[in-house]
Amino acid sequence: MADIVDIAVGAGAFKTLVTAVQVAGLVDALKSPGPFTVFAPNDDAFAKLPPETITTLVQNPPQLARILTYHVVAGKYKQADLENLDQLTSLEGSPISIDCSDGFEVKNATVIAPDIEADNGIIHVIDTVILMSPKSQNSFDKAEI
Repeated sequence: MADIVDIAVGAGAFKTLVTAVQVAGLVDALKSPGPFTVFAPNDDAFAKLPPETITTLVQNPPQLARILTYHVVAGKYKQADLENLDQLTSLEGSPISIDCSDGFEVKNATVIAPDIEADNGIIHVIDTVILMSPKSQNSFDKAEI
């Protein structure tokens, strides 16, 4: 079985995410043993963001890394494991709300493909890039994110 990064590269629907992970310098971390749970926005999810937001993030790798680590949780959580939880703490340090009461949602995103197994964790494909709440963004300008 492949690791999280290799699965994302091979799937073909995560070109923007893979590029962002490379720019942010997170490839080695996501290839490490983990385990991790990744809420992975597909290319369509990134396409929903304004073009200037993508440009701002690519030009600011620390901010990009912070947003990407908000999509990752330590540990391996399948959908069934999350059904009795209302939140997880991301590697970035902020809480991510989980709602499995009517479908499977993570913060403002719908999980469109759950439980993709990887050597070092699990991937849940989401339809929207999730962002930290404004109070946890510190000095980041909300308009840029």
